[in-house]
Amino acid sequence: MALPYDSLLITCEHGSNRIPARYRYLFASDAAVLHTHRALDIGALAVAKILAKLVNAPLFHSTTSRLLIDLNRSLHHKGAYSEFTGRLAEAERTAICSRYYTPYRTNVEAWIRSQTLRKKRVLHLSIHSFTPQLNGDVRNAEIGLLYDPRRKAECYLAAQIHERIKPEAKAEGWRIRRNYPYHGASDGFTTHLRRLFAPSAYLGLEIEMNQHVVAAATGQKKMANLWVQSLPLRSNPKIT
Repeated sequence: MALPYDSLLITCEHGSNRIPARYRYLFASDAAVLHTHRALDIGALAVAKILAKLVNAPLFHSTTSRLLIDLNRSLHHKGAYSEFTGRLAEAERTAICSRYYTPYRTNVEAWIRSQTLRKKRVLHLSIHSFTPQLNGDVRNAEIGLLYDPRRKAECYLAAQIHERIKPEAKAEGWRIRRNYPYHGASDGFTTHLRRLFAPSAYLGLEIEMNQHVVAAATGQKKMANLWVQSLPLRSNPKIT
């Protein structure tokens, strides 16, 4: 069966809430924040690990909290540094960037480039989760598919995935929306990678999952199975 891609890559930019020891003093007055959705995408890394194992794909994931530096933001974005690290001297912020941000993004870019040099088209799934309620607004979906509407191949693939997962999602009572709760062309790692790689070489989809589903192990397994079944694969394994 012909596939719309040759190589599959999975990443999770917000998978950890860890703060390196030298920066923990910054959170002394609000340590509880490290156990909330602001510090990490709850459940996302667990889903990413299950999925990567099932489809035998490489997984790149965060080892520090986005409250230290956000791996899914451009450095010029106001959210790259949180209110905890944004007040640090420029030299210290640069040191954080050099140690935690740049290596992660460079390694992912290098892997994609290695595939494109072999004339392989990469499908990149960036795995995220979102809080059920933000600033008083209740999110009315369990699944979000984020893509760039200007890229026809991503539009097509998102539509195909949507159709594939609808029956199983409906059975679970899960609502699916495209480019929700964020827009796929907004600032993010996939947006950055689209600037580096042509549509013929790179397809980038952000997968967003409601944390009320993936906070627990049962929901994590169900979601991982859903994404396996959604992808055009030569075979479709399933975790039990």
